[in-house]
Amino acid sequence: MRFSPLLFIVCILVSCFLIYIDRPESRPQALTGMRAGFNDLATPVLDLSVRPFRGLANIGPWWKRQFELADENRNLRMQAAEMRAWRDAALSLQERNARYREALNLQADAAEARISAWTVADRSNAFVRSRLIDAGREDGVRPGYPAVNVYGLVGRTVEVGRSSTRILLLTDINSRVAVMADRSNARALLVGDNTEFPRLEYLGAEPDLREGDRIVTSGDDNVMPRGVPVGQAVRDRDGRWRVALFSRTAPIDLIWIWPFEPVQAPEADPISTPAGQEEAN
Repeated sequence: MRFSPLLFIVCILVSCFLIYIDRPESRPQALTGMRAGFNDLATPVLDLSVRPFRGLANIGPWWKRQFELADENRNLRMQAAEMRAWRDAALSLQERNARYREALNLQADAAEARISAWTVADRSNAFVRSRLIDAGREDGVRPGYPAVNVYGLVGRTVEVGRSSTRILLLTDINSRVAVMADRSNARALLVGDNTEFPRLEYLGAEPDLREGDRIVTSGDDNVMPRGVPVGQAVRDRDGRWRVALFSRTAPIDLIWIWPFEPVQAPEADPISTPAGQEEAN
């Protein structure tokens, strides 16, 4: 069958016209209203017709999600049972510790109210590792106070303003904190070197330290309280001991400032001073 040239030209013209009126800026208002009305009528019909197919398509993912929820629920039940056992052990140890303190007449550290603050700026660069928080002198912050988050020690306060404070992080090259291994009480000095894993210095020739040992503050420097969690002992590729900080677990956002007053050196008592030493002075 021979195709008519006139019909071909007419089809070309109609196609060009349809393409032209399909552009939003060239579409007639009547045609726009007609298309909108047709879409309003066709949308509910199309939605009803596609619902059975949509339901069939969701059966597989729905059952898969149910199996995943069942496994997750089972794991959560096991974790809850394990946490209840740890809670009972903690309560038992707490009671035993209280009896020991009473028997030894040991004075516990006074519990101070911690100061909550949010980090508002990251002042870290190639040479400095610090954070700026929105709490200052008016909130009770003083220089040298430890800064902790929910995981462990972050650093200490170094510059305190009226309503803001700069926190020197443990990773800063100027940071020095006395620490110890929780298992063996092996003492060391945690030295920042602007990396994510600060070094352990002055450990001794053969330190009683193992991979994964929990590192806490020792309080030997009279700058930090004893027992604040810091991180875990790890070795680098050169065999040097470093610490994987607990505070690296999550971004440092919410910080608590722990008011800590160092122990003051005793003043000289003239009554207890030997007479010969007093005359010599």
